[in-house]
Amino acid sequence: MFNRLVVFAVLALALSAGAPATAGAAGPVELKIATLAPRNSAWAKAMDQGARESDSKTSGRVKLRYYYGGQQGDERDMVRKMAAGQLDGAVLTAVGLGIIVPEVRILELPTMFANVTELDFVRDAMTSVFEKLFDAKGYVLVSWGDVGWIHTFSTQKYDTLDKMKQAKAWVWTDDPLTRAMQQRLGINGIPMSLPQVLSGLQTGAIDTCYASPLAAIALQWYTKIKFAADKPLSYAVGGFIIRKDVFAMLSAEDQKAFLDGAHANAKVIIAGIRKDNDRAKAAMIKAGVQFVPVPDDVQKVFVAAAEGVWKDLTGKLYDQALLDQVLAQRKKARAAK
Repeated sequence: MFNRLVVFAVLALALSAGAPATAGAAGPVELKIATLAPRNSAWAKAMDQGARESDSKTSGRVKLRYYYGGQQGDERDMVRKMAAGQLDGAVLTAVGLGIIVPEVRILELPTMFANVTELDFVRDAMTSVFEKLFDAKGYVLVSWGDVGWIHTFSTQKYDTLDKMKQAKAWVWTDDPLTRAMQQRLGINGIPMSLPQVLSGLQTGAIDTCYASPLAAIALQWYTKIKFAADKPLSYAVGGFIIRKDVFAMLSAEDQKAFLDGAHANAKVIIAGIRKDNDRAKAAMIKAGVQFVPVPDDVQKVFVAAAEGVWKDLTGKLYDQALLDQVLAQRKKARAAK
């Protein structure tokens, strides 16, 4: 079952190059959405359910057609095709979202959140800010999604900093956050698109990667790795976006029904993904993957490097004011707890 579960982050869809929805089209509007999520994964099943609900709530006037499994390449390709009018929307990890709105990566800063309660509080409080940022770039942020806690996976046991510096560590081509963390730790990351990772592990071009347990199983990476860092450094999120011009084609009534349904479905998806990540981790352990405790001295170096990354990316992905807002909301979350 788990080898059919879904991929990274949150969350994403891949689309063929068919013509997008156009204003004035006769009959129902079909929105073509792209994602990296494999067919039959947990995310894909939830998205299919959302498509059925959208069709029902709008009496068939708004149909969602999802294309799964990275058929259109990596997330950068999906963003490019949306900009060119070839796609109506996408369900992306924060890496893809960050190509459009770099500020969204602030939610994935290493060591930012101690638990999902903090994440949920801050994300909910900051949603209106991110909605405005996407609106300014020509997109509607329909709903959020989760990928899960991100662990480092490897074919070798890298349990000291010196060993880690010798690793052939993957870094997603469009992931400046992980690249910054690797640089702080003195690790030379090997850039690859996400669809290249499995073959990279198979050939030995890389021996280390990062993902949530659910994503590692969905992408079949877990079949090539033997070890995992037990303590995650960050939590990965994702989101569903569509082009503003396409959204504007819908009546006010259908826009509301579409968004209400998407928000409700997102809550179900997030809750389900969190449970599936727990089950995925247990399944990986059963399959022989060893989750290795991170030594205290190494964890201290990680935390110091993470704080350095926060500073390194200020003025590049986000400004100090936004970071201050996030930290203020996190403080409220911790006080409330």
